[in-house]
Amino acid sequence: MNKNILVSIVIAAILVSGSFYLASTRSKQNIGYQPANQALAAKFQELSQDGNSSCSGEFHDSISGMPDSSRIQGSCCSPMSLHRYTEQVEGLKKYENIKEIPPDPYDIEVGLAKKMKDYYNSPLTPEEQKAYDYAMAHSEEKGPCCCKCWRWYVYGGLGKYLIKNYHFTGEQVTDVWNLSDGCGGDEDHHHS
Repeated sequence: MNKNILVSIVIAAILVSGSFYLASTRSKQNIGYQPANQALAAKFQELSQDGNSSCSGEFHDSISGMPDSSRIQGSCCSPMSLHRYTEQVEGLKKYENIKEIPPDPYDIEVGLAKKMKDYYNSPLTPEEQKAYDYAMAHSEEKGPCCCKCWRWYVYGGLGKYLIKNYHFTGEQVTDVWNLSDGCGGDEDHHHS
């Protein structure tokens, strides 16, 4: 066999095996990303179609009778948006070390909701109140939610809890409230 042909065959074999190696490496890298997206999309699908959340006063009152281990799921006002939901869940990851901040604003444990709702009427010092007032004035919803439903009291209590126990600033509470908006849709609501 000609020496040039043999060299060409060896080079071709190296190129082909290198291509297979790169292709398998890339697909292994993609595997790590895909399930997370699929899992988030699957959770979105479940929450957006089978939620039990409501803005009604009856729902607000019924929370106290729900088992602590049950969950409040779905949006209150508008259909959920996968794009916005993904932004919110990803954005809330920066607070994952604070167990009182729900990592998913559309899937909240009732026991935590009760605790934060009870904290809503907690008094703040004048300095702490300034931080709370800042969040009320600067959050997208001009408060913890667009209306005074269960979420208003739960996230209002959470805001006070974070200020009092974690020394959150008004800007930090504003960020938590904006990322935790549970009204659904792609935009903020500003109802009163």
